[in-house]
Amino acid sequence: MKMRHFALLLTLILALGLFTACSEAAAPAATNTDDAAADESSSDAGAVEGAEITFWSTEEQPERAAATEAIIASCQEQTGVSADLVLTNEDDLPSLITSSAAADSLPDIAFFPMDFAIGWADQGLLDTQAATEVIQSLGEDTFAAGPLNLVAYNDGYAAVPTDGWGQLLIYRKDLFDANGLETPDTFEKIQAAAAALHDPSNNFYGITAANDPSAVFTQQTFEQFALANGCQLVDEAGDLTIDSPQCVEAVDFFTNLLNSSSPAGVQDVVSTRATYFAGQAGMIVWSPFILDEMAGLRDEAFPACPECADDPAFLAKNSGIVPAIQGPSGDSPAQYGQVSYMGIMTGADIEAAKAFMGCWFNEGYLDWLAVAPEGKFPMRQGTPDEPNKFIDGWQTLSTGVDRKMPLGEVYGSDVIQTLIEGAGNFNRWGFGVGQGALVSPVYESLVVPQALNDVLTGSLTSEEAVQEMAAEIEDLRQ
Repeated sequence: MKMRHFALLLTLILALGLFTACSEAAAPAATNTDDAAADESSSDAGAVEGAEITFWSTEEQPERAAATEAIIASCQEQTGVSADLVLTNEDDLPSLITSSAAADSLPDIAFFPMDFAIGWADQGLLDTQAATEVIQSLGEDTFAAGPLNLVAYNDGYAAVPTDGWGQLLIYRKDLFDANGLETPDTFEKIQAAAAALHDPSNNFYGITAANDPSAVFTQQTFEQFALANGCQLVDEAGDLTIDSPQCVEAVDFFTNLLNSSSPAGVQDVVSTRATYFAGQAGMIVWSPFILDEMAGLRDEAFPACPECADDPAFLAKNSGIVPAIQGPSGDSPAQYGQVSYMGIMTGADIEAAKAFMGCWFNEGYLDWLAVAPEGKFPMRQGTPDEPNKFIDGWQTLSTGVDRKMPLGEVYGSDVIQTLIEGAGNFNRWGFGVGQGALVSPVYESLVVPQALNDVLTGSLTSEEAVQEMAAEIEDLRQ
């Protein structure tokens, strides 16, 4: 499964500070490379010549590890800074960071999902001043504004955005056109299209979306609709707003939509994709990691619609993409986004770490995005001299697993432009209002998916569900 879901229970443990000792058995496995990186922002490369840093990365897959090592080796030739690449499992990362902090052995740099950024900054694990200096030296304007805003911290930033993906509503454009349906970018249009296309007697559903109460994927799916309707978890003052009228309305819309127009039973990452790939749904909510699969470029997730037998890319050619949605109470369209960051840890060799990241975000950047361009949108869009350098380069990168093609060749310039525009405006509960540290325990508790399930099964009303969410989240915060 390519969706990135985190074992968030460990994050709550991190927040409570229960891990106080370093366990040798828990230590991640190092690759024992002697590679290096350099930073164009460093005014004197000689100042870091011969320095050694440690870089933790959660990109454990062999091809991604190999790509990382190649970038490190290339940068070493330019600056002479050696970097020891250490691969860490995403699920284990919070406990490993905590135990390493207790042992005063934090890495110099860590690559991690945004879920940890604000919490780690609050705990003093991230050198936010160093991250801010990296961003300023590269040029704040060269980064997409949304990913920067998500980790705004004091007068700077908690970490540096590397790559990310935004949740998508994908729809059968051919069927929408044939039935005179509008692009499903509002609650009203989504509901109308789902009702018009829903035909369960012929094994066809208006929409397929996650409802599994035990899966973070359901939280991610719902949060897209919640953000669209102006439903926020918490405000800038730290007061919970999950029980607001906007959230009641979002829960009501989401649960009614699924009860009236989606397949029966528990739906998750695998089943939602399978339904859409079988040509049995008019819409699906998924991450952009589905894009290469939808084009028939990955054997393990191959389209099975009737038309796909003759043309494996049929769904890619006949699907439209909506990144941002707007609800009746929303001020503007919104898109859920997941962004990965690189942070300089407390106690790091600052100059060497800045050198590494400077090279990563310049000479090595397109090589990094090339690992999985369908899910690694460039958060740095270009350089001061070439503002669109990385955006333009990303469009030419080949996507796929068993077969490869450039994304732009598969989906065309209009879809690519839509994806790019969406990437600059990612939104998330808690982040952007200085309350990101609350997000991890909310995700790990699964309070939102479980409350949604209670509404779907008729155990709670939408009003009761958001009140229950608020009460449980307040308990988590206490």
